[in-house]
Amino acid sequence: MANKKMTLHEVYKDYFRIGAAVNTKTVLEDKDLISTHFNSITAENEMKFELLHPRENEYTFEAADSIVDFAKQHNIEMRGHTLVWHNQTPRWVFENESGSLVTREVLLNRLQEHIKTVMEHFKDPFYSWDVVNEAVEDHGNFLLRKSPWLEIIGEDFIDKAFYFAKEANPVSNLYYNDYNESHPEKREKIYKLVEGLVARGVPIDGIGLQGHWNLNNPSIEDIRKAIERYASLGLKLEITEMDISVFDFEDTRTDLVQPTNQMLEIQAEKYENVFKLFREYSEHIESVTFWGVSDRYTWLSDFPVKDRKNWPLVFDKDGKPKKSFESITDFFD
Repeated sequence: MANKKMTLHEVYKDYFRIGAAVNTKTVLEDKDLISTHFNSITAENEMKFELLHPRENEYTFEAADSIVDFAKQHNIEMRGHTLVWHNQTPRWVFENESGSLVTREVLLNRLQEHIKTVMEHFKDPFYSWDVVNEAVEDHGNFLLRKSPWLEIIGEDFIDKAFYFAKEANPVSNLYYNDYNESHPEKREKIYKLVEGLVARGVPIDGIGLQGHWNLNNPSIEDIRKAIERYASLGLKLEITEMDISVFDFEDTRTDLVQPTNQMLEIQAEKYENVFKLFREYSEHIESVTFWGVSDRYTWLSDFPVKDRKNWPLVFDKDGKPKKSFESITDFFD
């Protein structure tokens, strides 16, 4: 049985890395919690295009560098997030001086220059990068979502991004990352996309399953099927943005000021079953990253219901272990 006094990453040292998404504020306010329990971190927003490269000839590395410095000081590895995304990318990337869309050649050059500059700037202690994020359409007949990347470059913008990333940093593992990755319809689309990349010899190393789940969905069986389906491609897997919301996505209530005991019990059971599954498939899973450190701050406090508090992580708002923490650290093998 795992010793309850052990830290999260100590409990899972024989299975996979344990990570958390952080920002410039949480690395200060939660520094003890982060340095104690996590051996991997991801910058929540500071390495996204609009914050790193707001204008064509300007890079702003200061905030991201402070997170990297924190990781180095505490001997923590890092995941890079993210190089190519339809969101949080400034308009100048896709437009010329007159405001019209640039050509394919211009956009490819901008993409290559951005990836080269960012990946050469950030090397140690990065073990992987989300190269392309959320390019797959959720529903319907289209494989890829509409975006300026797709409109201007075409479907091979994904291939190009991975080739550029491999050239810029041959050492880091390169990932395709997406959400709703365990829903059967989206799962098969992600599989089809990545299967094509592998067949064409594109230098992709793994698939990131974001893991933004809730008490009821997806089912453990659907998560299992997703892990098995993606692993069948012979690639590494990482759980990249995990949280278990106490609200279903369609639940818009705003009356709760704290989670009910029933919510916490169900959440603990869900975490227990999910991590049991992760341990079962640990030969394929490189890391499990929570999208946040504690319930004090998470992105779900504003999404999908603005200003509504959520309690999706295994540490409470005071940084104390919840029942969910106990459920994933107290187990028999």
